[in-house]
Amino acid sequence: MRSLRAAQTLASRSLLFVRHLHGAASPAAAAAAGVRWCAPSVPPPRLPPPSSRVMPAGVAGAVSFSLTFATVAAAEAKAKERPPQDLLPQSVVLYQYQACPFCNKVRAFLDYHDIPYKVVEVNPLSKKEIKWSDYKKVPILTVDGEQLVDSSDIINVLQCRIRPGDELTNEEEAKWRRWVDEHLVHILSPNIYRTTSEALESFDYIAKHGNFSFTERFAVKYAGAAAMYMVSKKLKKKYNITDERASLYDAANTWVEALNGRDFLGGSKPNLADLAVFGVLRPIRYLRSGKDMVENTQIGEWYQRMEDAVGEPSRIEEVDGN
Repeated sequence: MRSLRAAQTLASRSLLFVRHLHGAASPAAAAAAGVRWCAPSVPPPRLPPPSSRVMPAGVAGAVSFSLTFATVAAAEAKAKERPPQDLLPQSVVLYQYQACPFCNKVRAFLDYHDIPYKVVEVNPLSKKEIKWSDYKKVPILTVDGEQLVDSSDIINVLQCRIRPGDELTNEEEAKWRRWVDEHLVHILSPNIYRTTSEALESFDYIAKHGNFSFTERFAVKYAGAAAMYMVSKKLKKKYNITDERASLYDAANTWVEALNGRDFLGGSKPNLADLAVFGVLRPIRYLRSGKDMVENTQIGEWYQRMEDAVGEPSRIEEVDGN
């Protein structure tokens, strides 16, 4: 009987967990400045085929210089946009769930700006890692001891700190950041939990990467998948979604249309809207829903450019929760 009650308790807590994991983000207090940062991936220059003719010394020198310049330019284009050393935070800790789209938004910003940060993976059942905070959702980011909450607000504050001279408001950027929080995130759950097999695929990833005991991992995977399969049907109705995949493809194509031929919404470099879209899509990219999205829309090339621009995570060693 004790084992049965324990399993029922874990299942009940799993329901609470999935609500926090896929809950809606609150709107940002204010749109951050529209800064254009990271450049697209530039392929290395192609060398001409070998020729039997000898190239004049002057021409050879000019070609050599051009190729060297192009190589350096390509490397600089893929370099991260790290803040000046005097503006770089000294201590950054992210309290998160690995699969949470809002946590991934914050990580995309930190990774792109090459801001080193530690991660505390929160157990969504006990939440013991964030008992010190009055705020009981994730992400929570501590920056040099100061607590920041809500993904969009966190990014706004960080942006102002690392780019204090940037005060221009980009209306287009602000519009699409709101679109991410108010529209795109609501399409994800009905897609990743569309079928029982897709729900299990998603929760297999969550269980493996989350902070769970062995028993909790089992309960979260199966109880969570079953719960979210049912919840996704309610979300589908709430947000007037008739066809899950069609809504996902429509959102992806809407974003591509917004790019209007540009490498990024920010032009030659990603802006905050690029990072927000990339961040919330990153958890689903290699699930079945994400693969279908890339195969059936034009978003794949932009996503690849974003992967190149954001680059390797700037995350440092794990830390224990408080």
